[in-house]
Amino acid sequence: MEREQNGLTIGAVAKAAGVNVETVRFYQRRALLPEPDRPYGSIRRYEAEDVARVKFVKAAQRLGFSLDEVAGLLQLDDGTHCDEARQLAEVKLADVRKKLKDLRRIESALASLVRDCCTSRGTVSCPLIATLQKQ
Repeated sequence: MEREQNGLTIGAVAKAAGVNVETVRFYQRRALLPEPDRPYGSIRRYEAEDVARVKFVKAAQRLGFSLDEVAGLLQLDDGTHCDEARQLAEVKLADVRKKLKDLRRIESALASLVRDCCTSRGTVSCPLIATLQKQ
């Protein structure tokens, strides 16, 4: 990692966290990552904790948490709020299960329409288009 004086440059933080520099800046604007002071005539320096925080945000996003939800999780990161974190995860899990149910319904409807398209013979109207027009 690029080290100059004490700490990491923003580019080094981004590289270590597997994101781009604009992502680091965006997280700062969203108050998900503190913006370090800029010493007069110098550049901002970041710490290893900042890399860990960016990685935390990305990991939470991969689990489906929105940035607002991630902000809530970050407020619980002292290790003493496991029940609150679990409750947030339970809400997210219920949401994911609802979305999966909806996706299965959509998959079934589309599979049926595709089957109808394949079996329809001798008519000018496409069963898929006709069904969508009726909706």
